[in-house]
Amino acid sequence: MSAIPVADDVLGPDVAVLSLGEVSEVLSLSVNKVRQLLRDGQLLAIRRAGELYVPADFLAGNAPVKGLAGLLTVLTDAGFSRTEMLRWLYSEDESLPGTTPVNALRMNHGTEVKRRAQAMAF
Repeated sequence: MSAIPVADDVLGPDVAVLSLGEVSEVLSLSVNKVRQLLRDGQLLAIRRAGELYVPADFLAGNAPVKGLAGLLTVLTDAGFSRTEMLRWLYSEDESLPGTTPVNALRMNHGTEVKRRAQAMAF
């Protein structure tokens, strides 16, 4: 997988992010386990001021958003870089519930989001 993108290149300052320490608290995991989730492609992180942050939209309650890991796998298999994944997840699409893929995923429309991701691969 490609390098972790710098936030300014991908996400605007309006996108809420959590430090790895905050993510570890929310998920009740060690920071090392959170880093493993990043390495395994189950979460994505961005770099701001030299530190890693996970978009808060990727968490729901005390777990990653349902379907996120599978969607990231589909996007990886389609050849998307991490930067391209983040841009796509936050790109507006009025035909999706929630207007962005990440919001549609959060609204339990993972099947539709994954279908669109698979269609982009071809």
